[in-house]
Amino acid sequence: MIDSRILWSLAGDIDGVDDVARSGPPAYFDHHATTPVDPRVREAMLPFLGAFFGNAGSAEHPYGWRAQSAVEGARRDVAALVGARPADVVFTSGATEANNLALLGAQTGARRHLITTSIEHASVLACAAEYARRGGTVTYLPVDGDGLVHPDEVAAAIRPDTGLISMAFANHEIGAIQPIQEIGVLAKRHDILLHVDAAQAAGRIPISRAGLQADFISLSAHKIYGPQGVGALIVARDSRDRLAPILFGAGQERGLRPGTLPVPLIVGFGMAAALALRALPEEPQRIAALRELLLERLRVIPGLRIHGGLTHRLAGNLNLGWPRLVARDLIYLLRNDVAISSGSACGSGALHPSPVLQAIGLTDAQALGALRIGLGRFTTRQEVVGAARAIIRAAESPG
Repeated sequence: MIDSRILWSLAGDIDGVDDVARSGPPAYFDHHATTPVDPRVREAMLPFLGAFFGNAGSAEHPYGWRAQSAVEGARRDVAALVGARPADVVFTSGATEANNLALLGAQTGARRHLITTSIEHASVLACAAEYARRGGTVTYLPVDGDGLVHPDEVAAAIRPDTGLISMAFANHEIGAIQPIQEIGVLAKRHDILLHVDAAQAAGRIPISRAGLQADFISLSAHKIYGPQGVGALIVARDSRDRLAPILFGAGQERGLRPGTLPVPLIVGFGMAAALALRALPEEPQRIAALRELLLERLRVIPGLRIHGGLTHRLAGNLNLGWPRLVARDLIYLLRNDVAISSGSACGSGALHPSPVLQAIGLTDAQALGALRIGLGRFTTRQEVVGAARAIIRAAESPG
């Protein structure tokens, strides 16, 4: 395995990295953006980047047979992570594509009303806007101060023409874990398709497709220590005929997602899923203890705010702020010590307040002063203590 310090030194010609390269990489506290590839995942992938390069669609020779066997093994592991059948797994390029397939491929006939929330991932919100552009109607439900949707508000939003509900199991900024099981009961009672974006939840909390009563579940490999560029949509057996492809080609993935399968990425996804399932529930418990240690250390910061509730929250998530905090300035001060992100999305050089944080009641200034912290599998106690010290020091900086 290549030492991370060597890799970091190779990045020395990238703007803003020179001063970091001399002391090694900062501690990584941005696991909601992506996770590092687990070394065991990388080892599983390597043969398929070399001698085992076959196309999984080539059924005439051993190269294709080996690739197809590896894909089906990965399919079983991905299915097991969420309590699904291997036949339910449709591989995609990631959760964004899976969300697009679920929302824009769902077949609901004349029932063209979609229910979602105001705090969904950008890919779901963009799909909802496209859904409306194509003639559907969309209801965006509010959330409370903890970032939670109330099932009675979902029930109140259901109309005779409601055909689809789409919600994230866990939020990507404040880690709020939604009451999806109760929402699933409502969906089934009214024969409404339920799509669950589980990109942030899978591998961090136990998931049962049947328990959720979900028709479609979106997954992403790079959120569970797998490679970037691969994900899946879980499609329940009874719902397969209520989903149509949005891409067209040679009919791979049972006609729902065409294109040559990226065998190395899928193999990595399968290994990552198997490792994640094996690590439940001990890994989240360990990470939660580290989060509590970090929070305990940071409470010395005057006016510290926790955005969202701590009860129904992913174990590794914190979203914080304090008076007069300018997040991007603090993040720059921390660049040598800890990699964290802002609660704001940056586009075209302009900062915009996070819709998620606005939805739970933060002012624009507070939303622009939010820090999203994500701890993960390889986070150590030493890193947490060091990060707390660095954040406190930066918070006390005159600017």
